[in-house]
Amino acid sequence: MEKSLIHNIFKEVDLSEEKILLLANHLTKVNCKKGELLIKQGESVSNKYFIYSGCLRSFFIDEQGKEHTLQFAIKEWWISDYPGYFQGRKAIMNIECIQDSILIKLTKNGRDILFNNFPELETFFRLKFENTIASFQKRTIASLSYSAKEKYIQFVNTYAEIEQNVRNYHIASYLGITKESLSRIRKEIAKGDS
Repeated sequence: MEKSLIHNIFKEVDLSEEKILLLANHLTKVNCKKGELLIKQGESVSNKYFIYSGCLRSFFIDEQGKEHTLQFAIKEWWISDYPGYFQGRKAIMNIECIQDSILIKLTKNGRDILFNNFPELETFFRLKFENTIASFQKRTIASLSYSAKEKYIQFVNTYAEIEQNVRNYHIASYLGITKESLSRIRKEIAKGDS
């Protein structure tokens, strides 16, 4: 693993040469092609991923076969099926590359070794996870209380660089609306309708 990648991922952490070496031994660079599934619903989860470039999404498929997108992950974000990763359970969702991506993989075992030898990393990951939880709560509130149009506007404001690069059905699934509703909302916004 290149030093520059490690510095990019852990820029908030003071890194000695010894720490860089330890990190390099437990991080793996992964090239992921568009459409590739990194984690599959029902399988064991042992990895979390840092997005160096590209875009991923997490989604689950309900009993009727309908996809529900939970999250998009972009550059400098971490993603995994967290119940599976933290609790040793089977994955409840899928993680898919929706653009060709360069990822940095960290296994749960590698993370535990790093925490034991490098306590500052525990703080680093705790802060990242706190931000993740805050984002999920904001998304939940928006999902429960915003109109479809308000949800779309919030999505565009949050994920401006994603909106033009992902499929309409992924966005509609994320917003909990149909593709037709998404199209209607976009037309209203383009016309300047309130």
